[in-house]
Amino acid sequence: MENLFDNASRVMTVISFITFIGIVAWAYARRNQAGFAQAAQLPFADEENDHV
Repeated sequence: MENLFDNASRVMTVISFITFIGIVAWAYARRNQAGFAQAAQLPFADEENDHV
């Protein structure tokens, strides 16, 4: 029974690592940069309108 849990733990570790690498690759993909740059400016959009 211990071997089963050991294998399950290894499998979950590998799946978690692959998921993490996928998220990092998605976050740094060039096709997403424009959308992230636009989203990064959203907190400042209201401040520009308030001072005008």
